[in-house]
Amino acid sequence: MSVFRVVRMTPLSPGEAWRRLTDWPAHAGKVPLTGISVLTAGPTGEGSRFSARTGVGPVGFDDPMEVVRWEPPEAGRPGHCRLQKRGRTVLGWAEIEVRAAPDGTRVTWTEELGVRGLPRVAGPLLARAARHVFGRAVDRLLAAPTDSAR
Repeated sequence: MSVFRVVRMTPLSPGEAWRRLTDWPAHAGKVPLTGISVLTAGPTGEGSRFSARTGVGPVGFDDPMEVVRWEPPEAGRPGHCRLQKRGRTVLGWAEIEVRAAPDGTRVTWTEELGVRGLPRVAGPLLARAARHVFGRAVDRLLAAPTDSAR
């Protein structure tokens, strides 16, 4: 298992950054060759489940996840979301934190990532690649136009 962290500053409010980062269907296309299926109805909260499918055609793998901590940001309190990976191939967890900063919001995405069958020695390479891929995804999610601009 490899841990990586992505930290970004955005001029968005904590609430807007949270909304964008926890809009699971919006992640599709932000991570290459990945689609998202939401598996539970209703607003997101603890117990919500979704799955990321990465691949081309029938060749790929699923990364099912469950929200195990859901604390949207409120006045003076940062937002925290923790996802637990529930699949057979991709292992680990992810945490998203949004925290008010003087010029907007500080976003921290921390993830422990493992791939079943991948040798431990490949961990640093996996973390480096994942930091790059997820960093770009976070950048794209935070740069998306606001609802009023669509």
